[in-house]
Amino acid sequence: MKRLALLTAALGATAALMAPAATAGAVTPVGPSGGRAGKAWAYTQDKQNQRYPGVHIDWDVPIRMSDGTVLKANVYRPAHADGSPVRTKTPTIVNMTPYTKLVSTIAAETLQHPILAPLTKQIVDMINLTGTPIEGLGDILKAQTGGAFRTFTVDKTLVRAGYSFIVVDVRGTGFSQGKWDVFKQREQKDTIEVIDWASKQRFSNGKVGMTGMSYSAINQIYAANQNPPALKAIFPLVPGGDLVRDIVAPGGALGAGFLPMWLTLVNVTKMVPNVASMLNGTFDWKWFADRLADPVTFFPQLFAALLTPDMNSIPPDMKRLLVPGSVERRGWLDHADRIKVPTMITGGWFDLFTNSEVRMFNMIPLPLGQKQLVMGEAYHITPGAGHGARNTPPRIDVLQRAWFDKWLKGIDNGIDKYGPATLDQMGNGWITAPNFPRPGMKRQRLYLSDRPSGTAPHAVRDGRLTSVKPNSRGRLTVGPGVLTLCSRDAGQQTAGVTSIFRFCGKDNRIAEHNALTFTTAPMRKARSISGYTNLRINAVMDATDGYWTAMLTDVAPNGESKVISSGQIMASLRAIDKSQSVFDANGDVIDPFYVMSLASRKRVKPGVPVQIDLGLLPTEALLKPGHRLRIDIFAMNLPRGLPLRPLLNESMLRPQHIQLDPNRPSFINVPFSKEFGG
Repeated sequence: MKRLALLTAALGATAALMAPAATAGAVTPVGPSGGRAGKAWAYTQDKQNQRYPGVHIDWDVPIRMSDGTVLKANVYRPAHADGSPVRTKTPTIVNMTPYTKLVSTIAAETLQHPILAPLTKQIVDMINLTGTPIEGLGDILKAQTGGAFRTFTVDKTLVRAGYSFIVVDVRGTGFSQGKWDVFKQREQKDTIEVIDWASKQRFSNGKVGMTGMSYSAINQIYAANQNPPALKAIFPLVPGGDLVRDIVAPGGALGAGFLPMWLTLVNVTKMVPNVASMLNGTFDWKWFADRLADPVTFFPQLFAALLTPDMNSIPPDMKRLLVPGSVERRGWLDHADRIKVPTMITGGWFDLFTNSEVRMFNMIPLPLGQKQLVMGEAYHITPGAGHGARNTPPRIDVLQRAWFDKWLKGIDNGIDKYGPATLDQMGNGWITAPNFPRPGMKRQRLYLSDRPSGTAPHAVRDGRLTSVKPNSRGRLTVGPGVLTLCSRDAGQQTAGVTSIFRFCGKDNRIAEHNALTFTTAPMRKARSISGYTNLRINAVMDATDGYWTAMLTDVAPNGESKVISSGQIMASLRAIDKSQSVFDANGDVIDPFYVMSLASRKRVKPGVPVQIDLGLLPTEALLKPGHRLRIDIFAMNLPRGLPLRPLLNESMLRPQHIQLDPNRPSFINVPFSKEFGG
């Protein structure tokens, strides 16, 4: 503890020298860490004496919606030393959560306890699991010290700094009345009404910001695209933007690893009653009736996806998820092109919502700086892991404080000059870029060849990736397997839980026993990949449908195969919306936007080749000299995706084939910084 105290004092003294830069004229941030400006932001957040010494809490404050439903909120306000709230009007931060504000309260009290918090950090800093079989566990632990969980709970430092903070149980969850609406129109209207309510309270100066992680981040996006007058800035951490394509049915396959776990979590916690009200005689019987009326929200659709035998038997609730114009599909779109409030998006290359995070950043019609993107090598539960160390971004809570100070308080602290794209370049480290994908990339085809690369004897078939179109007319076959349960995609779908094992999370060789692999020659020079990769396959199936998945990997000289991107698509749902897809100058698809509808579904004729574009998630990586690029191709990808039952039945789990044909070549289109020859 003495060593920790000395370190804290030394850092505080150094940061204090930088403090004037944050108030007397902004210093331009330099690099991912922000340089002097970043140190000033950290000092502002971490200094012992914030503007107000205390935090006053009003528990379970009722907020009545326009339809009469009452939501419950905890309201945190700056307070004097005696605990009484200050009368100064302050900006207000809103967090809409389905995980119950009771959880937020417990987590905040634990993670920000004056004794437990520094002790926890000291313990986490002492743990070094690098190179061990459970290396990924260290990333989960580091996420706690990286400041992410303060956005999930309540950042009391923000309150003491002069912000009011409101945590609201969304309708049908926690202690709020109503039926859980799962992001649909009524819930979105609730958020707008809460923002309006917050801006008009006696403690508010009328300026509102929003914060929160995951579900709470998505609610921010849906609120911001409606641009309510009081909303001045949002800070979404791992937000989604197209829920059907992101997690419900990515590529037409049910998100089997995440959805059941998540739905169970929310449906169980929403049944926890307000025990205090039961003891003092104020129990909300309307809350109880609402819970009895809808105890297992969204489970009927989940069961239908798993059990419905054929397309003609699909029930209406499930069918609406497969019709782009339905209420759910329209309501679950981010409409980021409508957002006009400053937005800092923090995501991860292996988050559940990677694709949406990048798309939203590019779609928001704001100048760079007013919109920013931070992408780490993170899963859904590990954003911010490692932040605050040398040559990394500031902690998440530090960035959040600087963001709100700028846009809600008007402090010229330089945060608008940060980034605008701060990227964890896999294989290298954090970099700053003017945009994403980074400019200057050269698109190149690498063709699938049946010539052995000699690098993957463990695979179903070891092929080669080459810049020269092969003349072979061979046929390569792969069947469904279950070894992707030990893969980075499994970690992605379980929000990072299974990634704790290095041999699954950072090495794909176990999963590759079920894959066709195609590998380049070693890189002679370092080259980076920035953006989207698309796999074009000349596919043949023995049934009327099939499930194609692919993983792009960086193969080290020691043979370790590290996934840097992945994607999947059902063959019958291969139709793309050309108006929303991105194409190379030569006509190749770069980023296919699948229609994902029953109307566009095209069954495959068994035995007849069909061309399929399989889009991979955006990525940023550096391939070092001696490393190779590999594409792994599978016929199944548990638990990332399980084909919807009608499609699974049509595929009959039969083997799938890639027909090599010089006239219809199979290839990947990759965004390289330097063209690859070999």
